Amino acid sequence: MSVFEALADPVRRSILRTLVSGPSRVVDLCSNLADFQPISRPAVSRHLRVLSEAGLVVAEDRGRERHYRLEPQPIDEVRRFIDELTPTGEIKPGPSASERRLPVPESALDALDTEVRRTVKQRRSTPRQARSTTNDEETA
Repeated sequence: MSVFEALADPVRRSILRTLVSGPSRVVDLCSNLADFQPISRPAVSRHLRVLSEAGLVVAEDRGRERHYRLEPQPIDEVRRFIDELTPTGEIKPGPSASERRLPVPESALDALDTEVRRTVKQRRSTPRQARSTTNDEETA
């Protein structure tokens, strides 16, 4: 799972916020998260597994306990990526899709309009059966 997929879940973001203050056990994370929403130990363990697979947290065994801590490198990579998108720190909306399109010269639109009108006029003047015969010959 990618770092961004791991960060997409609000519970996992809450876990990371808790781990900023230092390593924690699953039971400690459960009690900290319970202030906002009740969550079971197995659920916290699953979220920690996802965060670990994404490289955001590291588990350290201390005797019989397992403590989880933040891994700063992936967070620094995310920060650098965001900085690339917003080098001044200010988020500005980019151009819309219509603004990104290359402008079509007016002469090209005039030529297209003329061709459409000519085709419509030709189809109206050609009987339907003759058109299907002509189309059959063109595809053969």
